[in-house]
Amino acid sequence: MEKIGILTGGGDCPGLNAVIRAVVRRSHALGYGILGIRNGWAGLIHGDVVPLTEFSIVGILPRGGTILGTSRTNPFKHVEHVQKLKSNWQKYGLDYLVVVGGEDTLGVAHRLCKQEGYPIVGVPKTIDNDLAGTDYTFGFDTAVQIVTEAIDRLHTTAESHKRVMVVEVMGRHSGWIATHSGMAGGADCILVPERKFSLDEVCALIRKRIDRGREFAIVVVAEGAAPDENHQPITKGGHVDEFGHVQLGGVGDWLGRQIEQKTGIETRVTVLGHVQRGGTPTAYDRVLATRFGLRAIELIRERRFGYMASLRGTEIVGVPIEEALGQKLLDPKVFDDASVFFG
Repeated sequence: MEKIGILTGGGDCPGLNAVIRAVVRRSHALGYGILGIRNGWAGLIHGDVVPLTEFSIVGILPRGGTILGTSRTNPFKHVEHVQKLKSNWQKYGLDYLVVVGGEDTLGVAHRLCKQEGYPIVGVPKTIDNDLAGTDYTFGFDTAVQIVTEAIDRLHTTAESHKRVMVVEVMGRHSGWIATHSGMAGGADCILVPERKFSLDEVCALIRKRIDRGREFAIVVVAEGAAPDENHQPITKGGHVDEFGHVQLGGVGDWLGRQIEQKTGIETRVTVLGHVQRGGTPTAYDRVLATRFGLRAIELIRERRFGYMASLRGTEIVGVPIEEALGQKLLDPKVFDDASVFFG
């Protein structure tokens, strides 16, 4: 019996368990054995694996997170880790591997497949929806729904107290979550990484709104948004992960202080953080993740190694993993549509 391994790497997001469920169900139906690799690439390095059965996937479809665990481990940071990975591949008798992850996790998969010849297929995953090679990624719809609900709730308290509410959301390189949730929630200003913003212009929008009798405002800002052309995104400390990413965070607090100082209007800040990652995936994300998982097994059967599942229009197709190794920035037209309602 041939054996397929599956791992989930990078940040967790709603829908990962739906992928695992689909891979297990389809693989068993076709006569493959399945091994779950715990905690991303770390599991293959340290030999932390578990057989996945039909019982393993009972009830996991509506669950957030990933039953396999995840990490931001980069095997190529240490030569000995690559050797351990290869040794464990042989030890556990893997024939194929399904890798579920974003640009970094899939980058490792691409390198192992193209340079080392390992039979690997991918499933694209990023809650920010900023992965190239696919129209949408699962988890994004859930995150937008969570942020939209938070904005709806903040509207009532902002209006009651005549305050400015700043909402910091995820988005290191792109403003997909900020723009979609801000538009859906009726935000009065949206700030995204793709467009440097002027603090004076933000304050002018708020004053314009106040002057016409609207005594509160909602400002949505992506964590990677940066003020003016000469400033960099605000970071938390100096911690850098194994893929070279510094932890972002703090732009909301900075912006809130600046707005209150410059406008004199009481301002409060809400940082949604990991709330956006948790909880039950939406129906859309469950369906998309399920279709991705099924397509991954089809790619193995077609022996299209080095490919990943991708949403193109309404179809799930296979595209080279290397197409995902780049950022998909926010569609400028979508932001322009949202900006019609600023101020």
